[in-house]
Amino acid sequence: MYSPHVIGAMAGQNLDIKNADATINHNIHPLPTVNAEWNESQPPGSPDKTQSFPRPEVMIPVKCNIHPWMRAYIGVVSHPFFAVTGDDGTFTIKGLPPGTYTIEVWQEKYGTSDQDVTVGAKDSKTLDFTIKG
Repeated sequence: MYSPHVIGAMAGQNLDIKNADATINHNIHPLPTVNAEWNESQPPGSPDKTQSFPRPEVMIPVKCNIHPWMRAYIGVVSHPFFAVTGDDGTFTIKGLPPGTYTIEVWQEKYGTSDQDVTVGAKDSKTLDFTIKG
């Protein structure tokens, strides 16, 4: 399996891709619609691969052509204000400058939900999201 299952990155940020299996070949095949597609084999013991996506795109599905049950997703944004939820569904976005924002959450089976929030200097806000399936 790919771990983590969902990651966030900034456009242009390098992603370090490892094969932790000692005896099994894997394949990394992101399927972007805005960025260039790539498809690389990663044999056991091979060096890590470094890739990046130059343009924002949420969410990029990733598959392994060898093991069809392996799926992951990469969210690429143009700013550092993103988060991946923990196992309990919580997330924190730190350092957001004062202003009004639309916060969007995404779930692979149920899609997206968004809310507007206004934050001031040193504010801490809590948002509760419900995604209908």
